[in-house]
Amino acid sequence: MTGFAGLNKEHNFVLLIRDTDLVAAALRQALAEASPEERPGLERAAALVESTATTSETQLRARWVRSRLAAVGFTGDIASVAAVKALRKAEPKLSLLAAVQLQKEAVAHPE
Repeated sequence: MTGFAGLNKEHNFVLLIRDTDLVAAALRQALAEASPEERPGLERAAALVESTATTSETQLRARWVRSRLAAVGFTGDIASVAAVKALRKAEPKLSLLAAVQLQKEAVAHPE
């Protein structure tokens, strides 16, 4: 995941950008050209990319919310009004509606 776009007062959506397919393709190419010494590490990396590629967009947004809350030092209840306030502090361009939606997704997908 490279980031989120569309976070502003006029747009209440979050666009998820994934590049795991590009990373997986690069790892497959590297594996095809790898020496025997390099293969174990590249195989492990490829397995990790494949396992994370199956993560849903909702789960990724929930992780993002938790990371943004952690960035501003929020340690309280993620379902609280204080969490929405902290999320908007972390991402000032995030609308209230988008912050609440993201909060709901984070609550629905605990880690």
